[in-house]
Amino acid sequence: MSKRDYYEVLGLGKDASKEEIRKAYRKLARKYHPDVNKEPDAEGKFKEAKEAYETLSNEQKRAQYDQFGHAGAQGQGFGGFGGAQDFGGFGDIFDMFFGGGGRTQDPNAPRQGADLQYTMVLEFEEAVFGKETEITIPKEEECDTCHGSGAKPGTKTKTCSHCHGTGQLNTEQNTPFGRVVNKRVCHHCNGSGKIIPDKCSTCSGTGRVKKHKKISITIPAGIDDGQQIRVSGKGEAGINGGPPGDLYVVVQIKPHDFFEREGDNIFCEVPLTYTQAALGDEIEVPTVHGKVMLKIPAGTQTGKVFRLRGKGVPNVRGYGTGDQHIHIRIVTPTHLTERQKELLREFNEIGGHDATDEQGGSFFQRFKKAFKGE
Repeated sequence: MSKRDYYEVLGLGKDASKEEIRKAYRKLARKYHPDVNKEPDAEGKFKEAKEAYETLSNEQKRAQYDQFGHAGAQGQGFGGFGGAQDFGGFGDIFDMFFGGGGRTQDPNAPRQGADLQYTMVLEFEEAVFGKETEITIPKEEECDTCHGSGAKPGTKTKTCSHCHGTGQLNTEQNTPFGRVVNKRVCHHCNGSGKIIPDKCSTCSGTGRVKKHKKISITIPAGIDDGQQIRVSGKGEAGINGGPPGDLYVVVQIKPHDFFEREGDNIFCEVPLTYTQAALGDEIEVPTVHGKVMLKIPAGTQTGKVFRLRGKGVPNVRGYGTGDQHIHIRIVTPTHLTERQKELLREFNEIGGHDATDEQGGSFFQRFKKAFKGE
């Protein structure tokens, strides 16, 4: 099945700004996150939205996608060659004319192990304050039985008699430019330069076994969704005594029911009755740091934003702490008693209908003037 257009996935036009892309993704992530939405297709939609966001939020990837579509986003457009195989026999041509001299690699030389990636899902508060935790990852380690040789204990490996330990076979060819040497990986030893007469029964001659390893991870306070932590030396084991690779822990943060995060700032919406807004009040407001008291001035309007300094997210690099922004929403009651209706009518009769703004001017008066053209 063909992929949907990334802009269509996020419900945006091609001229969408970075901020619009980010907000659209956060909205979809909250809706379809597998830990929140248990519908059968929720996980697929979440991954689709994440893939679209990762492409469109990156300027280079977005430019490639806009020009070449999905192929460009995956590095297969004209800007990304996708490997030497795109050129067919380019490697063969290089070897034929130059003998592969600049590409020869000792099969027994130490090589660094592969890097690993692990995705960790955090609660909102865990990302804010950080944590110490352990993860278990599958990784290849040196076989304890043969100590990485691949040979049965008590036996030894032998040098490949076909390539004499080089891991490569040389063939000569006559060309219009003269006789040249063409090098190929030795198919007798698969390029290792060694033959194992008696293979280790534990690792079947590979010298490596798959294990599940526990690794301690420190999640720094303030880490954000999509960021990653590099754990040096915790990737796959090296080859021929080479150093191990690294482990990259990619963080995903679950959406919160009440708070929303933008960088180091936290946003939330707090409802007020129109009585509280009109007369003023002091209310208790939740923050990730605990509950605080907030004074609501008389005449507060819906949409008013209050800022609680230092009640946001600690900066992951240690540059202070963000703020919490509280958006006020005035809630209009829908079920009134007869007595309440009577009091409201009385309030309206004595001038309650003449609404004033925060500067004390009559909003309705200015509204009427606009229609009269005054």
